[in-house]
Amino acid sequence: MTETVRGCWELLRMSWRQHPAKLVLAVLLKTAEAAALPLAAPALGALTDAAVARDAAAAARAAAVAAVLAMAALTLGHFAHVAYFELGEENLLAKDRELIELVTGAAGLAHQERPEYADRMQVLRQELRRTGSSSMEALLSAFGTAVAVAITAVLLARLDPWLLLLPLAAVPPLLLGRTAEARLARAREAAAQSGRRAQHLFDLAIDPEAGKELRVGDLSAEIRDRHAALWRSATGILWSAEVHAAALRVAGQVVFAVGFGAATLLVVRDAAAGRHSVGDAVLVIALAAQVNQQVAVAVSLLRELQRVARTLADFRWMRAVYARQEPPAPDAAVPDRIRHGIRLRDVSFGYPWTDRSTVDGVDLFLPAGATVALVGENGAGKTTLVKLLCRFYEPTRGRVELDGVDIARFPLADWRSRSAAAFQDFLRPEFVARTVVGLGDLPLVDSTDAVTAALHRAGTHDVVDQLGDGLDTTLGVSLPDGRQLSGGQWQKLALGRGMMRAAPLLLVLDEPTAALDAEAEFELFRGYAANAARVADRTGGITLLVSHRFSTVRMADLIVVLADGRVAEAGSHDDLIARGGRYAELYRLQAAGYR
Repeated sequence: MTETVRGCWELLRMSWRQHPAKLVLAVLLKTAEAAALPLAAPALGALTDAAVARDAAAAARAAAVAAVLAMAALTLGHFAHVAYFELGEENLLAKDRELIELVTGAAGLAHQERPEYADRMQVLRQELRRTGSSSMEALLSAFGTAVAVAITAVLLARLDPWLLLLPLAAVPPLLLGRTAEARLARAREAAAQSGRRAQHLFDLAIDPEAGKELRVGDLSAEIRDRHAALWRSATGILWSAEVHAAALRVAGQVVFAVGFGAATLLVVRDAAAGRHSVGDAVLVIALAAQVNQQVAVAVSLLRELQRVARTLADFRWMRAVYARQEPPAPDAAVPDRIRHGIRLRDVSFGYPWTDRSTVDGVDLFLPAGATVALVGENGAGKTTLVKLLCRFYEPTRGRVELDGVDIARFPLADWRSRSAAAFQDFLRPEFVARTVVGLGDLPLVDSTDAVTAALHRAGTHDVVDQLGDGLDTTLGVSLPDGRQLSGGQWQKLALGRGMMRAAPLLLVLDEPTAALDAEAEFELFRGYAANAARVADRTGGITLLVSHRFSTVRMADLIVVLADGRVAEAGSHDDLIARGGRYAELYRLQAAGYR
C-alpha cells in the first residue's frame, strides 16, 4: 500500500508540474461528481416521507434537489474529463521522454546487456500507457470515491451507529483486491521473459532480411511453433494468476454482500417497528446500494492505481540502475594531443551476469600515432577491450591511462567527443543519406562538404553514386519514399559516419567491414592505414582495428593477439610470423583457405 500511495503522490506532483489550474479544476469537478449521489440519498428519503405525508410542496422541493444532484453526478465528470485527459496525455509524453532519456543517456551499456533489465523493460513498455489519462481518471476517481464514502458514513451514522459497520465491510474486498493485484504483478514479471522471446520471434517473422533465411531453411513453421509455445507459457502464467486473483476478489465481494444484507434488514426491521420512517428505510437502501458500488469501484481503482504505481516504481528502479553507472567526478582535462600513448595496466573485466573475467590481467601499450590491430578467435576479448577503451564499461581491476592519466578522470562527454568508431553492429537510422552519415559528428550533421569528406576518408564515397538522389536520398522502408539498401551499402554509410570526426584521439574500427568481401576489406584497411598516418600527424591519435581476417591487418604497426582474455602475442606482422606462434599459425590457416 505504501508503494501505491507513493505512486499516487508522484502522479499528483507530475500533474501539478504540467498544469496546476487543470489539476485543481479536475479535482473540484470529480469531487463534486462523487459527492452528488450520496447527497441525493437524503433528498430521496425526504421525498418519500413527503409523499407518505401528502405534502406536495415538500415533495417538490425534495424532488428538485434530487434532480439537480443527479444531473451533477451525470454531467460533472464529462467536464472533468477534458481537464484530466489533457493532463494524463502530458504526463504520458513526459514519461516517454524520460524513458528515452534514461535509455540513451546512460554512461555505459551494462543495463542493456542484463537479462533482468530486459525483462523489466518488457513490462514497462507494456504498462507505460497506464501513466496517461487512465491513471489520472483512476487517481481523481479514487479521491472522489473517498469523499463519497465519508459522506455516506456520516449519513449512515446519523440513523444508527451500527450502520457504520457497513463501510467497514468494504475493507476485506480492498485488502483481497490488493493481494490479487500483487499476484498479477508477480505473474507479469514471471511471464516477461517468455513474452520477450516470443516478441523476438515475431520480429524475426516480419523482418524482410530474416525472411529469406526462414524460407530457404523452411523455418517458418518452426518459428510459428516456438512462438506459440512461448505465448502459451506466458499466457498460462498470466491465466493462472488471473483465476486466483478473480477468486480473491469474489471472496471479498461475498463478505461485503453479507454486510450489505445485514444493514438492509436492520433498517427495514426498525422501520416496521416504527423507530424509523419509510424515508429512512429508502435512505439506507439507497446508501447501501451506493456503498456496494463504491466498494466495487474502489477495488477496481485500487487495482489500476497499483499497476500505475508499479510502473512508476519501475521508472525509479531504472533511474537507480543508471545512477549506479554514473562515472566518478572528473578532475582532468582530455589533452589536445597524445604524447606517449594509451597503456592498459593489469586490466580485468567481467560482465555482471558471469562469474569469469572476459579480459584478465591485460598489460598493453598502444603507442601514440600507431595503427593497432586486435586479432583473435571469437570470445577472445577483442570487443570487450574496445568497450573499455570507449568507456562503455569501467574495468573491474586495473586502469586505462592516456599519457599516464587514468581516462576515468576525464569528463566522459569530452572523451567521447575525441573518439570515433565504426562497429559491426552499426545503426541503420532511416533519415536522408546526408544525415545518416553526418550523425557521426552532430555539429556538422547537415554539412555536405563534411559528409563527402568523411566518405572519402572511409573509402566508401562510391555508395552515394548508387543512390538516386545522392546524399538527399531518403533511406529505409518505413518511409513511403524510402530507399532500401543492402547490408554492404548500409555498412559503407556507417564507415563514413565513423570517419566524420577528422582528428580523433582514438579511432575504433570494430569488425567494420563484416558485410564486405576480403578484397574490399583489404583495400579499405589500406586506406584506413593512410588515414591513421594523417590523424597521427595531427593529434597523435591511435587507430584501433579489430578483425577476424588476419591478412587485412598485416599493415598495422602493432598487432595484438588475444586468447582467453589475455595478450598472447604482440608485435609487427613480420615479427609475429618469424616467432612461429599463435598468430603465425592462424595466419597460415586463413591464408590456406583463400588459395
